[in-house]
Amino acid sequence: MLPNAWDAASARAVVAAGFPVVATTSAGVAEALGYEDHQCAPAEEMFAAAARIVRSVEVPVTVDFEAGYWLEPAELVAVLNEAGAAGCNLEDTDHSTESLRDVDEHAAWLRRVRDADRTLVINARVDVFLTGDGDVEHALRRARAYFDVGVDCVYPIMLADRAVLARFVAEAGGPVNVLANAGPVAELAALGVARVSHGGLLYRQTMEQFARSLDALSG
Repeated sequence: MLPNAWDAASARAVVAAGFPVVATTSAGVAEALGYEDHQCAPAEEMFAAAARIVRSVEVPVTVDFEAGYWLEPAELVAVLNEAGAAGCNLEDTDHSTESLRDVDEHAAWLRRVRDADRTLVINARVDVFLTGDGDVEHALRRARAYFDVGVDCVYPIMLADRAVLARFVAEAGGPVNVLANAGPVAELAALGVARVSHGGLLYRQTMEQFARSLDALSG
């Protein structure tokens, strides 16, 4: 279970609640910095925020690195290593076009990330159900290609249909991460899901509660 943090305070709250790992959310980090998600924030500001989160806790931190901010794999790994990140989330959407990258090109890019660091935990996001065609065969083809080049986990974000998810988990070829809104954790675990992350869900819930508090003050 990975509750996603967006700054040092929220990361410390995750640890205080007893979770042994902190994950970041690019949406929450970007919005807290005053930008939109999908690599709209300046890369150096996102890197600095990730480094602050890592410094603020004494547990491993996996960083939502979006699509890599157009860095070469060696540069990407160097930034993550400098920040002290234990892992990263890398998605297969090309944010210059908001469409999926070619599967072979992206797999080759992921291989270079893996070759640059053999210990970094790589969670490869499969965006077929987000920006792609929603076809499970397409998603499985991508998942297998990414596992073939050495990623540790795949993440079919927005896949929530229980029957399709069960098939994906059974046939992907390795550990699967899903978004928490896919269903109750016990049911996801029964399907064989390995990780459940919250993405920007907790950030949005927090901001909604903040808005309600402000409404109460102004009322």
